[in-house]
Amino acid sequence: MPTGVVTRGTTNTNRLRRVDRWIAAQPAFARSADPLVIDLGYGASGVTALELATRLRRTRPDVDVLGLEIDPGRVATATAQLEQVRAGATPFARDLPVSFGRGGFEVPLPAGRRPAVIRAFNVLRQYDESEVAAAWGLMTGRLAPGGLLVEGTCDELGRIAAWAAVGTSGPETFTVSLRLTGLDAPSIVAERLPKALIHRNVPGERVHDLLVALDRAWRVHAPLSVYGPSQRFIRCVETLRGEGWPVLGGVRRWRLGEVTVAWSAVAPR
Repeated sequence: MPTGVVTRGTTNTNRLRRVDRWIAAQPAFARSADPLVIDLGYGASGVTALELATRLRRTRPDVDVLGLEIDPGRVATATAQLEQVRAGATPFARDLPVSFGRGGFEVPLPAGRRPAVIRAFNVLRQYDESEVAAAWGLMTGRLAPGGLLVEGTCDELGRIAAWAAVGTSGPETFTVSLRLTGLDAPSIVAERLPKALIHRNVPGERVHDLLVALDRAWRVHAPLSVYGPSQRFIRCVETLRGEGWPVLGGVRRWRLGEVTVAWSAVAPR
């Protein structure tokens, strides 16, 4: 039997675009010998798996995306959607490298295959924090060497997102990705933190310190708004790095409203 419980199933077109483009840039995917990517818990519609394959195919034409759901009804729905894709009745390419099956945290796969990436978004949100480590362990145990579990949460429109990248040895990085137009404060992401962190946004915890620092830098650099919100956010992240935060990546990512730090900077105390 699949391991886990059925999610609420909420999904939306383009909801996961931010994490998709981040995955496409990761060496774990781009340099994988077998670019198999799992969309775990895709929900009531298979559209997120179809979009994931479309985006990742630009980086790796040989990508293979498998959508997994516990609910057999959702697998049937997604399979019917895929039949429409194959028939040319949708905007997606007919030969899109996607398939669907039933599975949970155990990530069932043919013997010998291990995924380069498992994307599990808006899945652990309904679990207790105490259950996260075991779920991470099950999923990362299925990864190929050097592979990544990307686990996180986003809002319904995909404008606010946060995720952890977890390898076989444990969590490695934490990423915040925000729509900058109209952004009041970066700490709006607090309500979309991954389950491992969402209850840690309190004084004395590292993730709380990070969000406070982000908000402070965002306010300080408000005058840069005349040059656009991207310039303001870039300077905001540069300030974080100058304060000693272990910021990863560079301007190309920051201008997207995205900042990644080493997991040690936000790990629960």
